[in-house]
Amino acid sequence: MDGTRRSLTEANLKTLAGGRSFERGLGYLDAVSGVEVGDGWVTATVHGTERYEVELSLDGPDGLGGECDCPYGLEGHFCKHLVALGLTVIAQSASLPRQREAARTRVRDLDLWLSGLSKDELLALVREQVDEDRQLRRRLELRAVSMRGDLVAVRERIRELFDVGPFARYGYVEYSDARAYADQAGQAVSAVGALTGSGRAADAITLAREAMRLLGEAVESVDDSDGGLGQVGAALADAHLDACRVARPDPEELARWLVGHVLGDVDGITDIDPLDYADVLGDGGMNVLREVATRAWRRKRTGWAEKYLMERLAKAGGDVDAVIAVHAADLAANGHTHLVIARELDTAGRSDEALLWVERGIREARDLGAVDTALVDDLCERYARAARLSDAVSLRRDHFGARRSLLAYQQLRAVGRAVDCWPAERVGALALLSEDAGRRHGGWYGGPVLVDALLDDKDVDAAWQAATEAGAHDRQWLTLADQACAARPADALGVYLRLAEPLTRQTGNAVYEQLVSLLLGIRDCHRRLGTPDEFNAYVAALRTTQKRKRNLMRLMEQHGL
Repeated sequence: MDGTRRSLTEANLKTLAGGRSFERGLGYLDAVSGVEVGDGWVTATVHGTERYEVELSLDGPDGLGGECDCPYGLEGHFCKHLVALGLTVIAQSASLPRQREAARTRVRDLDLWLSGLSKDELLALVREQVDEDRQLRRRLELRAVSMRGDLVAVRERIRELFDVGPFARYGYVEYSDARAYADQAGQAVSAVGALTGSGRAADAITLAREAMRLLGEAVESVDDSDGGLGQVGAALADAHLDACRVARPDPEELARWLVGHVLGDVDGITDIDPLDYADVLGDGGMNVLREVATRAWRRKRTGWAEKYLMERLAKAGGDVDAVIAVHAADLAANGHTHLVIARELDTAGRSDEALLWVERGIREARDLGAVDTALVDDLCERYARAARLSDAVSLRRDHFGARRSLLAYQQLRAVGRAVDCWPAERVGALALLSEDAGRRHGGWYGGPVLVDALLDDKDVDAAWQAATEAGAHDRQWLTLADQACAARPADALGVYLRLAEPLTRQTGNAVYEQLVSLLLGIRDCHRRLGTPDEFNAYVAALRTTQKRKRNLMRLMEQHGL
């Protein structure tokens, strides 16, 4: 936000939603129904691909805001459905005060009526609602068994909440049913929190872990594109942490469970960070956590989860050497891990060691052509800072020799010029490219790279010769013709005519723009050659054969062709 409060206007709706969502929202004005106005909020239903519940916030911290349970809205965006509701509210602005007062009256009347009911009447009302609303019934049943202290019954209810059966078609919960399933599964979070709040935090820990396990099993059978189950998992993780802070479980047992959890299959849906439990674990528990994590990593040094946990623990403890040990145990063949280690050492102020690791990465690379180019760039920068430019030239030369790309050529040229040795280096580099270009039947056809390198050097004559002898792409021939037009108009004309001919058999505005660009080049060549009549005849013939392509004719007229 820009620090100012946004009011409900079309301009502010467009600012929040963006132009595209705003325009799409205009098409949903007739889909808005059930508008209800309260103090600082407006709700409604918008019928889109599905039936979406939408709420506009008019008096939030930043003024205008909103939420929608459509997929785009669930990602935190101000969607087209919110735009439609906002525009509807603006159109009905004259009646808003009356609607707001009516809503207040309804709330007061409801409170007054409920307050006047007897206990039996209230029970009858609740039972009626429970019979009609399955979700409400399950929430109340879960709360009832929780209050009764029946842990077996609570566990059974939680298992029912994670049962995909009622929602699954052919054993899988489709996208259309996933939100309802996530809403049901989310009731388990309330159950865990209720246990913690009622003085049974130890039981809450047990059930939170059970719920995480069930959720991890269920997610494989649910289309969770909206991330609803991910939200349930995160909420379960928070509920588990809250319960641990209240119950203060055995630190060693908790440490072992945390390591097992984050290295297991369930952590992807709960994303628990063991470091969040530091205040619960204490020094002793953290020591056990590190010991258990270290043993797990030693058993599986290449495991992603094991490495990530070890790295997190090492960084939290400020142990750079431990971080390096984790990475050094699984070095990538392309040298990327060496660069990661070097940057960790840089951060710790150990730049001399960082240089050694980068050099080691280059030295140990099996194929310099496949090495991480960021590693090469990093080492060259370190050499430059240390005034070791000759070493930088050698590295760029070796890298170019292995890679033989235009970028590697440009990088060699840059450092060669800095050391004032580019002419000699250029001879050697072009010799390699010429050798590749001659292997037209040996596998690697390097003619185009040679042409690109010469074009990049602005050596048009040499590039033309290389293209003629070793071959070139049409893109390169077009560049050659454009650059050689003034000095070699006849040669450029031949290229333009050859490239234009196949375009005359194609259609589409993009094709027409390419053809007209070539025609302008052809005209320029004829002018330089003193043969404008030949060009006029060529264009006249082209107009005759292409006259049905109206967009082409219009484009040619715009350019005076």
